[in-house]
Amino acid sequence: MDINHQRAVDRYIGVPICWLLSGLNRVFKREPDGIPPKSILVILLSEMGSLVLAQPMFMRLKQQYPEAAIHVLMFGKNREVLDLMELIPPENVITLNDSSFKTLLKDSVDAIIKMRDLKIDAVIDCELFSRVSSIFSYLSGAAYRVGFYRHTQEGLYRGTFINRRVAYNTYRHLTQQFLSLAAALESDSTPANKLFPEPYLGKTPVLVFPDEELLQVTKELHNFYPPIKDKKLVLIYPSGGILPIRAWPIQHYCQVAKALLAEGYAVGVIGMKGDREISQQVVNFCKDPACVNLAGYTKSVRHLLAVFHRACLLITNDGGPGQFAALTPQLPTIIFFGPETPTLYKSLGTNSYCFYRNLPCSPCLTAYNHRASACDGDNQCLKQIAPQQVLQKAHEMLAAQGAASAAT
Repeated sequence: MDINHQRAVDRYIGVPICWLLSGLNRVFKREPDGIPPKSILVILLSEMGSLVLAQPMFMRLKQQYPEAAIHVLMFGKNREVLDLMELIPPENVITLNDSSFKTLLKDSVDAIIKMRDLKIDAVIDCELFSRVSSIFSYLSGAAYRVGFYRHTQEGLYRGTFINRRVAYNTYRHLTQQFLSLAAALESDSTPANKLFPEPYLGKTPVLVFPDEELLQVTKELHNFYPPIKDKKLVLIYPSGGILPIRAWPIQHYCQVAKALLAEGYAVGVIGMKGDREISQQVVNFCKDPACVNLAGYTKSVRHLLAVFHRACLLITNDGGPGQFAALTPQLPTIIFFGPETPTLYKSLGTNSYCFYRNLPCSPCLTAYNHRASACDGDNQCLKQIAPQQVLQKAHEMLAAQGAASAAT
């Protein structure tokens, strides 16, 4: 289902179900007994990039509850990122297929049965006011139900059965809010995040690839696209994914790509198979054999991350690739924000730079409007970021990387 169908299901089916379950909860109320949970379920139905931002929360749960079994409910299409980070055992992952309403309904029933069989003690709902995820949290049978709560805010109703209520805060990074969700399991205040959780001092895991694998990936890439073989490679991601309003103008990408090609760099335009058309626009504009369409070329996220090792810079819209770059060893990354804000979604990587104009109307995609912008499509928050600004920052990051490589 596309995002509009998901919104419709969440609203027209989710609201009445949440209302019914809230009534059941008032009649058959089950409160936590104070015993530390032995089985914890994390619900993460968001885009793949959110899994990277949630990594510190998983590590905190392991520290707080070393004896507990941690499970995850997620969409099957996002599972590979979780498996790559090796956060939980593969057998502890419950997946949903959202390709159609029929498959989603069937998998949802199966997931509820499995959750009940697992005797889940605590559920942490990481979704930002999704009704579907809150329904799963109640039907799991868990006594501890942690989730974001709307308080008196109109709209975004998701029931009243969350008993560890965390105030969603648009001014704090999502990683910190995920840590607050984990801390809420032992909180008795309302809301449950009145105290700062202990700061997470760990680092985002860098995925280590065997040298043989990286050599093979590079060899195949050069065989497919010989003109890039002896050039430094800059990757760009011009697609907005499921939210096209997040995309920096394609004309701006074209200008930046052409300038980098003139300086002797190769440019690879990455994306999903469905992004080939927009990627080809950059290739057609540049008319340079060293500018290649890599949309759909990578077979998996792991394959994409291996290609990242060949690159010297990534320029991307807000989305998965910018978050995935944090899993690689210091790939310099430029990320465009506008409809959403880096205050909430900045990459955990230490070598990224965010362009953000912070116009009076931005960010316009929030949890409070189900990421449905009132913008008419004229996303000035991104259009006002000039190609010359981006090229200047790209040169700075490439020079810094070159100096670091020379020192090494």
